[in-house]
Amino acid sequence: MPDGSAPERWLSNIRLSSFTIMMLGLLVLGVIVLAPSLKLLIQQRSEIANLQKSVEAQKHEVSSLKGQVARWDDPAYIEAQARNRLLFVFPGEYSFLVIPESGTGFGTETAPISKHIQTTQIDWVQSLTSSILKAGLSTETKSELVSPTTVPGPGSTPTPTPTK
Repeated sequence: MPDGSAPERWLSNIRLSSFTIMMLGLLVLGVIVLAPSLKLLIQQRSEIANLQKSVEAQKHEVSSLKGQVARWDDPAYIEAQARNRLLFVFPGEYSFLVIPESGTGFGTETAPISKHIQTTQIDWVQSLTSSILKAGLSTETKSELVSPTTVPGPGSTPTPTPTK
């Protein structure tokens, strides 16, 4: 038996009736009609699953934030926060702040990046805070603090200096 005769015999045995053709047509039509709906259903299911995960994460965050809010009902926690954040003390207590000497530098010694651009060798934040603390904790009067070379501010009037 030659090899080419087997496929020819198989094709000759297939009989298509009108019922079979109609059923195949309905099957193809059903796939064409239902495929977009199934795709939409799958997308909506995945979106619902993502939203449920998001809701669970937000519920966890809300419970964590409720715990933080509940801590503020405790007077000991409020006292600790006022002492740490605002440097509050009770009457009769003393608070000591350690201010480094003005001569000590906090900058690091590094080689300049280029001939034109260089970094500053002082810590301006530390200088600002120490200046504010020195001014706030000073026992000197205003006249002792103001030097004659001080430039008057916008709201002050300059004092005339006597000329000879």
